[in-house]
Amino acid sequence: MSFPDPRLHTAMQAAVQKILSTVSTTSSRVVDALGMLALSAKSNAERQSYMAAQFDLQRSLALFNMTFSTVLNEKVAQELNPRLVTRGAAATNWASLSLVGDSEVEEHVTAQRLALAIAHTCEWELRELDAYVGSLLGQERADPERNPIRPEVLGKALFRAIEAASPDTPVRKTLAGELGHGLAKAMRACYGEIVSDFVARGIQPAGLAVRSRASGGHSTQSPSRSLGLSSHESDAPTQPAGLPASDTAVAEAMRALSAMFGVAAPLGMAATQPASLGGAPTRTTSGALSAFGSGFGHSTGEALAGGHRGAGGGAVGGGVSDAQLAEVIRRLAFLSSAPATLDPRTSWGSTGSPTLGHSGALPLTGGGQAGGGPTTGSGLGGLMAVNLIRTHREELMRASSGTLDHMVIDIVASLFDQILSDSKVPPQMARQIARLQLPVLRVALKDVQFFSSRNHPVRKFVNRMASLACAFDDFSEGAGRRFLELVRELVQQVVEGDFDQMELYEAQLRVLESFVQEQTRDEALAHADAVQLLSGKEAQLRIQARYEQQMQALLLPIAMQEFLREFLQTAWSRAVVEATLRHGPDAEVSTRLRRTARELILSVQPKGTPADRKQFILALPQLMKTLNEGLALIRWPEERKKAFFGELLPCHAQSLKGQALTDFQLRQLEVHLQALERLPVPSAEQVAEATTPAPLAAADTAFSQEEAQQLGFIDEAAIDWNGSLDIDLGSLDAAAAPGDIDINLDGLGPELAPETPTQGAKLAQCVQAGIAYQMHTEEGWIKVRLNWVSPGRSFFIFSHGKKHQKIISLTGRTFAKLCETGRFKAFEQAYLIERAVARARRQLAELSSNSKS
Repeated sequence: MSFPDPRLHTAMQAAVQKILSTVSTTSSRVVDALGMLALSAKSNAERQSYMAAQFDLQRSLALFNMTFSTVLNEKVAQELNPRLVTRGAAATNWASLSLVGDSEVEEHVTAQRLALAIAHTCEWELRELDAYVGSLLGQERADPERNPIRPEVLGKALFRAIEAASPDTPVRKTLAGELGHGLAKAMRACYGEIVSDFVARGIQPAGLAVRSRASGGHSTQSPSRSLGLSSHESDAPTQPAGLPASDTAVAEAMRALSAMFGVAAPLGMAATQPASLGGAPTRTTSGALSAFGSGFGHSTGEALAGGHRGAGGGAVGGGVSDAQLAEVIRRLAFLSSAPATLDPRTSWGSTGSPTLGHSGALPLTGGGQAGGGPTTGSGLGGLMAVNLIRTHREELMRASSGTLDHMVIDIVASLFDQILSDSKVPPQMARQIARLQLPVLRVALKDVQFFSSRNHPVRKFVNRMASLACAFDDFSEGAGRRFLELVRELVQQVVEGDFDQMELYEAQLRVLESFVQEQTRDEALAHADAVQLLSGKEAQLRIQARYEQQMQALLLPIAMQEFLREFLQTAWSRAVVEATLRHGPDAEVSTRLRRTARELILSVQPKGTPADRKQFILALPQLMKTLNEGLALIRWPEERKKAFFGELLPCHAQSLKGQALTDFQLRQLEVHLQALERLPVPSAEQVAEATTPAPLAAADTAFSQEEAQQLGFIDEAAIDWNGSLDIDLGSLDAAAAPGDIDINLDGLGPELAPETPTQGAKLAQCVQAGIAYQMHTEEGWIKVRLNWVSPGRSFFIFSHGKKHQKIISLTGRTFAKLCETGRFKAFEQAYLIERAVARARRQLAELSSNSKS
């Protein structure tokens, strides 16, 4: 027997926690079930029994769960460390006593009944679990009697918990019956989750590795014996090493790979008998699959046709355990972490010495993948780092005996062919991503979700690294250098750590997000003047929005022309706010502008007496002067000013001829005008961000010439919205055909649809700080990086340039219009791995069509 697996205690702790959670949930459900049983009882005695059991269990539910947890932890600890068993009277095994009391007999019998109920319901789950536990304990075969979480252990803990919940023997019997029945059903799913957790931790079930023989010669044992299986185990379906735990998972893996790369899955994958077990290999590949195989080095199509590890048995004589494959991958990952190992001019063979690169890669076309033969040391011309999977392909194939493993190895190798030749990824970042080749391969071999889910932690980590790197033009200094150093450290932690665990990649992804947030704060400090100015403008917009709403409510009952009502609500309210914020609420100009709204409304009312007309004519020059002063304060466009006065003058002329208002109408009008004049401008503290959002369409925000120059402000009026766009597809992706700009994954489901928009109106709401984009300006298409977004998304600050960076500021309305008209797009039209998949699929389709022709 070998030594126990070092992951034993961690895995068992997680398993115990799942059991405790299941028991807690089940006990709560039993409380409700006992109440329903009491209502449907046929006799009064039965009803009383159920009600008493419900009362005791509900009252002692916390004690029940605590006792079960304590006893279960003690029993599991004793199973894992037999030397910890004490010899006290309370803990003495009842079978070792010469005189056995009734309580011990009752405990033993009741615990056995509870255990049998669980064992009968979870028979298949326990057989699978025993194999994994046997591997953790260092056994050569599954031993149900050594399983620390077997039903007998749960039965004893459950009896002790029931004993603590109620002192009444009839109640205990009722609880034992209902809890045993409920827990037996719940543990079936719980044991399945525990097995899935073991699989995720990279634990290989016992009895699947080939036993080594001390002497040479052929073994006379049956295939099941040569695989280390007992006679009864050989009759049951065996899970091949490296394959998912069931035929359903195998089918899921094949569907994911077929959907991702647009090829047909092998029809006889689960039914074909391996030649090593006496069955002749059957060739079931389709034309597309043959093309698929011919494009990945050695023919994967032929490998899929025969000699694979079928669902009914292992590959006798040539198979190895998953632990051996993991060890090979870890050793190669360690060797590849040495300096200069990923230099594309040299590659490293399995012995760790420089060798010529492996040929037979998928032929590529286009820039960065262009024609021309492969260079020395790389499978492709234009690779920014050596493809380690291709370099060590033969060793990886020998370490894995399953066809599915072989196909995954070739697929991941081809994905990195595309990733390492992607023109959008900076070479410095491509070399760091190249260090993740073997960890990614290990994850792809263990987790089918890597191919089918865009939200897989490994895919998100790789994609995020590439997306953030695209935003930097210089990695020799500044933020680019700090980001590259951080990525180098994160990748090293992955290579040296337990890269089977998804928690590691999720932690690294969180570190990347923290870096983005920190960098955004640093850039806000670097452009503090611009940020402060725009933040003040947004606060002013919030105040204007609140003041405009309040003025609109006061103007509603006043009869006036609609153009005048709109003018007072919008333009003049902005003028009043601007004067108040600039000079203070009690300043003469602020008071005068507020009073002007009252005078303007009175100026268009009918004048019935000569005195009223005379007073209007005398006050009109000062009114026009104040109006011009307020409009100049907010830099109202001249053409709009002329249009307004063009409508106002006829209204003034008409007011001299109309019939005067009655006294009642005048008193009502005076009340409304006094309220309007006394309306205060709210302060910034009164207008909270949560209650008054700033308007996104902030195109009318006034900037002085000096402010606009400081901000790099692009005025909406300065953009030729009717001009044509000179889209240069070569600048978008030198290696991409037009089809790569907008990747269509052919309806592979919602998870493979684009996660975030890359162009169009929706992009305006999804831009992220720290990400690169493309903007069309007077200079043409330029790459910009989003540095800062105001809290209300009213203003955006971008930077562009390499050595001497400049900033570009946009209002929310201008930015939204740029997105709508196609003048602003994401730099990456798809994530890195999705781009690689799309190019691989297109090449596979070309290979398939060429093979058919």
